[in-house]
Amino acid sequence: MHSLPPLNSDTFAGVLRRTRLAAIVRGSDPDAALRTVLTLAEEGVALVEVSLNTADAIEVIRRAAAEVGPGTVVGAGTVLTEDDVARAHEAGAGWIVTPALTESVAASVRAGLPVLAGALTPTEAVAARRAGADAVKLFPASLGGPAYLKALRDPFPEMPFVPVGGVDLAGAEQYLAHGAVAVGVGSPLVGDAADGGDLAALRDRARRFVALCAGTRGEA
Repeated sequence: MHSLPPLNSDTFAGVLRRTRLAAIVRGSDPDAALRTVLTLAEEGVALVEVSLNTADAIEVIRRAAAEVGPGTVVGAGTVLTEDDVARAHEAGAGWIVTPALTESVAASVRAGLPVLAGALTPTEAVAARRAGADAVKLFPASLGGPAYLKALRDPFPEMPFVPVGGVDLAGAEQYLAHGAVAVGVGSPLVGDAADGGDLAALRDRARRFVALCAGTRGEA
């Protein structure tokens, strides 16, 4: 497993392009959510986002950031406000994910935290980058699927898109083949692990996603 440097815009982009996978943890059981993050880290997932919708999310982020090995950086997701950014940063989150273009994007940039900003339309994608987003979270990706990503990349071939929302193994392969820099994967990877479910099954899914993303290289 690679040891990761502290994330900034340059290093975050590099990790995204190398590992091509961000895991999204959202659950009702804080202890199970923590175990899920640590298990994903053990299986080589370098970027793990803990959604602020998770029960006791800030404490989960705090504990996870302190306990993961050097090959994983814990981020905060579903970040909407300046206060969300401040609380996540204080807890040790190394990167930020937003579902939309809110004040949290600018707040993340000011804090020096890499940010994956949610957008769906061409206008929103351009606005996200102009606001300082390091990559564009194409959300909900399931609305248009891989064909929509392919269409977006015609006018924006250099835009770093990360499809999120309903991305399963087959979808991940297609998105990456169509030029996504990475994919963000929640329930198809995490399953019920963050609610207290089977960690052995989580390990199996994680290995499959890590192997797929490491082996798939899309359009330049």
